[in-house]
Amino acid sequence: MVGMASPLGLLKAELRQRRDEGCSIPDDLVRRIGSLDSAADEWNTTVTEELYDGLMSLSPGSDLAAREPDELEAIRGLRPAGHVDDMSWSPSDEELFDRFHGAWTGRCCGCASGKPVEAMGMRVVRGELAGRTSIKAYLEAADAWPLRDYFPAVAGGEELPCVPSTLEHIAFMEPDDDINYSLIGLMVLEESGPDFSWLDVANAWTGRIPFGGIFTAETQAVLNYWNNSARMGRRRVNTTPEHTRLHRNPYREWIGAQIRSDGWAWACAGKPGLAAEFAYRDACWTHTRNGIYGEMFMAAMQAAAFVENDPHRLLEIGLGQIPAECRLARGVRDCLGWIDADADWEAVMDRLEAQYPKMSPVHTINNALICAMALVLGDMDTRVATTISVMAGLDTDCNGASVGSIVGAAAGRSGFDESFASPLNDTVKSTVIGVTETTMTELAHRHLAVWKTVDQYAASRQMCP
Repeated sequence: MVGMASPLGLLKAELRQRRDEGCSIPDDLVRRIGSLDSAADEWNTTVTEELYDGLMSLSPGSDLAAREPDELEAIRGLRPAGHVDDMSWSPSDEELFDRFHGAWTGRCCGCASGKPVEAMGMRVVRGELAGRTSIKAYLEAADAWPLRDYFPAVAGGEELPCVPSTLEHIAFMEPDDDINYSLIGLMVLEESGPDFSWLDVANAWTGRIPFGGIFTAETQAVLNYWNNSARMGRRRVNTTPEHTRLHRNPYREWIGAQIRSDGWAWACAGKPGLAAEFAYRDACWTHTRNGIYGEMFMAAMQAAAFVENDPHRLLEIGLGQIPAECRLARGVRDCLGWIDADADWEAVMDRLEAQYPKMSPVHTINNALICAMALVLGDMDTRVATTISVMAGLDTDCNGASVGSIVGAAAGRSGFDESFASPLNDTVKSTVIGVTETTMTELAHRHLAVWKTVDQYAASRQMCP
C-alpha cells in the first residue's frame, strides 16, 4: 500500500471508484482528467479540486446502490435467508485459550510469510498484473516452489525487503499494520467495552498508531477526522462517519477494513452476527459498500472458525452477514463455481485475474476471493491454506494473515503446524504505543478475558429486546 497520495492521484483513483459505483461519467470530465500532466498538475489543487467535486456530484447507479447500502440495519435487511448469528458455543477455558493462541499464531505466521513479497504480489508489468508470476519465478529460482513457509531472502539476483521476516532470519513477528489493527481491536474492547463506537476506534488510532503506519482509506479517514472535528478533553467529536469515509477518500472499497476484523471477531468467537456488527462499527468511518462488507464477511468467518472447520460452511456463514447481491457476495459465489470447475488453485487464479483485470491489487473483492479459494483448496490446513493465499499474489501479507487467522482458530495452537509456528518464537513486536513487544500467549489470555465480557454482553442483549 501507499501512504499520502497527491491530489492528482486521489482524483484518478476517484474516477475509477465512481465507475465502480455505477456513475455515468460525462466524456468531457473524463477527457479533462485524462489531460492532466502528472508532473505539472500533481499537486495543483486549483485544478484537481474542481474536477473532484464534479465526480462527487454524480449520482451512483440506482440498482447497484439499492443492493449495496452503507448503514447497518439496511445491510442486515439484505442478508440471505438462514444466516447464522449465534452458534451456541460453550467452550472450556482451556479450549478457548488454545483457539485464541492458534488464531494469533496463524495471523502472525501468515502475515510474516507474505510480508517480504507484499510489493511483489502487487507488481504490474506493461499494464498487466504480474505479482503471482513474479512470486512463482522467485521461488523457483530459490528451488523453493511451492512455498512451504517463509521466503528465502535472496533468489535469482533479487533481494527481498523485510529481512526479519525472511526464512534465514525470522525470529519474531516484526511490526506490521495487519497486526497493529488486531492489537487495537483488543485494546478498544478492553478499555471501552463491547458498547464501543467508531469514535472509540478513531481515538485509539490517533492516540496509538503513528500516522506513517496507516495507509490509503485509513489515511484519508484520519485526515478527515482531524480536520473536521473539535477537541473535547482527550477525545475529538462533531464529525460523522459519513464524512470521514467519503470526503476525498477514493480508497473506500479497498482492503483496509477487511484486514482489521480479527481483534473484534475473536472477541465474538462463536457469534458471527455480533462479530459482523463489531466489524461494521470499525469499518463504517473509513469505508463504504464492499469495503465495509469485506470486514463483516471476514469477521463472521473468523468468529465461526472457533466452532466450525468446514470451509464451505464458513464461507456460507460469512456471506450470511452481508447483502446477498452485493459485488463481494457475487464474486465469492463465482469463485466457488471456479473451484468446482477446476480444483487447482493456479487455474482458479487465472479465472480470478481474468474476471478483475483492472481492479486495484489492494481492493477488497479480489483479495477476499483469494482468501476464499485458499481456505477451500488448502483444506483448512494451517500451513497449506495460508501459503496458497500468499503464493496467489495481490496483497500477500494481508491475505496470509486473514487466512492464517481462520485456520489457526479452527485448529487451535495444539493443532497448528509446528514447523510453521516455531520460527516466530511466540513473539510479536509492534509500533502500537504501549505494545512494543509481547507474546501470542499473553495476547491469547487477554482475548479470553475479553471474550467472557462480550459473552455476558451478548446474553444481556438477548434478554432486553
